[in-house]
Amino acid sequence: MPDRDFVHNRRAFHDYHILESLEAGLVLTGTETKSIRDGHANVREAYIRSEDGELWLQNSHISHYSHGNIYNHDPLRPRKLLVHKQQLAHLIGKSHEPGITIVPLRLYDRKGKIKLEIGVARGKRQYDKREAIAERDAKREMDRAIKQARAAV
Repeated sequence: MPDRDFVHNRRAFHDYHILESLEAGLVLTGTETKSIRDGHANVREAYIRSEDGELWLQNSHISHYSHGNIYNHDPLRPRKLLVHKQQLAHLIGKSHEPGITIVPLRLYDRKGKIKLEIGVARGKRQYDKREAIAERDAKREMDRAIKQARAAV
C-alpha cells in the first residue's frame, strides 16, 4: 500500500536546494492526528529548530479538529520530531553550518503512522529561482510541442 500524502511543501522546493532528506516521526495528540488525516494542516512556513539536543517543528499550523471538545490542541504549538540518535547528531551538526537550514517537505502516512519528510537545504538565490522557472517553462513547451506532433500524425 503506497504512502498517502497529506501535505506537500512545494514552497520549500522553490526557495531551497534540497541537499538530502530523511523521515522523522512526530509527537502528536489525537485531535492533531485526526485533523491531519482530514487534510487540515499546513507546513509552508514551518521550520525545524534544535533545542536541548532535540528537534522541534516550529510554526506549522494544524487546524482544530472539527469534532474536538475542550481538549482540542493549540494549532501553532511546537511539535517534537522523533529521529534516530545518529540522524539527530548529523542534523544538529548540519543545522549549525552557515547557510544550511532544515525544512519540512511533506506530511504523509506510513503504515498507519503520520511521518514528516525533512530536508537539509541551502537557500536559493533569486537568479536560481528564475532559472528553475525558465527550465520548467521550457520543459512544458517541449512537452506541448511533442503532444501536438503526435496528435498530427
